[in-house]
Amino acid sequence: MNLDSRIYIAGHTGLVGSALYRKLEAEGYTNLITRTHAELNLERQADVEGFFKKEKPEYIFLAAAKVGGIWANNTYPAEFIYNNLVIQTNVIHSAWKVGAKRLLFLGSSCIYPRECPQPMKEEHFLTGPLEVTNEPYAVAKIAGVEMCQSYNRQYGTDFVSVMPTNLYGPNDNFDLETSHVLAALIRKFHLAKLAVQGDWESIQKDEELYGPIPEDVMASLISITKLHGHAENVLTVYRLPFTAHQPQPAVVLWGSGRPHREFLHVDDLADGCIFLMSQEEKKLRSLLTADRLPLLNIGWGKDISIEELAILIKKTVGFDGDIVFDTTKPDGTPQKLLDVARMAELGWKAKVSLKEGIKRTYGWYLENSNNS
Repeated sequence: MNLDSRIYIAGHTGLVGSALYRKLEAEGYTNLITRTHAELNLERQADVEGFFKKEKPEYIFLAAAKVGGIWANNTYPAEFIYNNLVIQTNVIHSAWKVGAKRLLFLGSSCIYPRECPQPMKEEHFLTGPLEVTNEPYAVAKIAGVEMCQSYNRQYGTDFVSVMPTNLYGPNDNFDLETSHVLAALIRKFHLAKLAVQGDWESIQKDEELYGPIPEDVMASLISITKLHGHAENVLTVYRLPFTAHQPQPAVVLWGSGRPHREFLHVDDLADGCIFLMSQEEKKLRSLLTADRLPLLNIGWGKDISIEELAILIKKTVGFDGDIVFDTTKPDGTPQKLLDVARMAELGWKAKVSLKEGIKRTYGWYLENSNNS
């Protein structure tokens, strides 16, 4: 990519898209093309084709997607498969029609089998059953990978797919009903800290900014507040009277805490994606041959248990209280760790440690809260 290349970032307001935009702008790229959802609905084929015909982007980062955690995937499976299939189909096909030089498709590590050998290598793709809690989303992402491969084979395009591990960072989704685990933990521990302080004004502001607080979480916050002697601070607008069943005065988390997950700061992902898009054509083409899927894992290369992650976030946030795991809730896949050897071969590796990344993300959370 040249600094004046026409670069389209699909989904530039989201977690990944915003990180890509920040990184590209910081590196001096001057011709960045963006559209909000209100300006361009990527689910409408005619609108997408008209946009591509007019703008003729040379490089496309396809970061637009419907994403969410276990609860969201279980609750809205039809939306997860439909929205993602339609968005990626429209963008990939339109990129080919206008002769784009290169496209990078953002997939997900959930495309790999539930019982996949660890760490997960690119060649494990399509070798076993998927995790049932996010299967519709995974199937949509698998279709995107196959679409990129098919267009490369038939039309000679340079479309590559990257499979990032679990992401976090600025502009993450902190809605407790739809967020991924790390963002949800940051918010839960932050709310619990406010409850210890009896600061219900800030809890109310947090709810207005980041989305509704589920009733079970709210009940625990009330219990924490009362435990610490601030019962008089519980605002009457918070619709949960104390009932016979006394919620735990603790942060309650789904599952056993035993599953292991790998996490990557979104700024590292943006750096890796731009690194790939900037590779020489010959070098990139070597990754797109018939015997090697156009598929590259991007991750940190190490994982951590959910319990260890919770303790780390608890310390970072400064909550001095208990953690309770609700084992009646699903754990999801036992372990998800990516093999990142192929990216290392190309000369790239992640830089932001989990401890530092969580510190940065919580700092952004507080700054965003204070400025809103």
